[in-house]
Amino acid sequence: MSHIACTVDDDAVAHVRLDRPDKLNALTLDMLADLAATARRLRRAPGLRAVVLSGEGRSFGAGLDLAAAARNPAGVARAFVPTWRGTNRFQEACRAWRRLPVPVIAAVHGHVLGGALQLALGADLRITTPDARWCVMEVARGLVPDMSGIQALSELTGLETATRLTLTAEEFSGTDAVRFGLAGSASPDPLADARALAETIAGHRPEAVRAAKRLLNRTWGQGPRRTFAAERAAQLRLLSGAMPGR
Repeated sequence: MSHIACTVDDDAVAHVRLDRPDKLNALTLDMLADLAATARRLRRAPGLRAVVLSGEGRSFGAGLDLAAAARNPAGVARAFVPTWRGTNRFQEACRAWRRLPVPVIAAVHGHVLGGALQLALGADLRITTPDARWCVMEVARGLVPDMSGIQALSELTGLETATRLTLTAEEFSGTDAVRFGLAGSASPDPLADARALAETIAGHRPEAVRAAKRLLNRTWGQGPRRTFAAERAAQLRLLSGAMPGR
């Protein structure tokens, strides 16, 4: 039984849900594989405009199910093997969402712990309840954030904040997550807000949305000359595509 649900609505917005509410959506190896497979499938979906990522029940996710992983050491060992993309199964479950050509919006509530936090950081945008319980908890378990979390933290917040959150494993609220730069906004109903945001984005020219996401991801942190060149190339492609007869 898959614990990852995915539907696409009439506005061409995909809704991907962690669906293991009895375990607070704790991630199993199978769920990680299903997350990566779902991202790959959506990447090829024609006409898709946006993706909303959420969790069923009381939480977005309580992190990796370590008890389940401990019962399958051979599976854990296989999951550590990197693919040609440079990511292993743990990392790909989170990072694959950045490679989608359309924006991915995470709507988070309740627990946002460990691997689930890293999954949320794999989205392009995040909306959280103010009282959500966020935690970079791996060091408290004798581990390190290794589901692309270090890379995501480096992209979203400063080194001192990332170091403190990682080394202390302190729990912090959704309000603090916004203050730290890990979420874009706080809302009492993040799923409704995420859906509204996705519908707004879906109403724009899809080629422009895809080009803008690609441009931002490929040039962020680059020098101005490379960014200016990438801007020109993207704009010319869009203008050419809008011309009659093209």
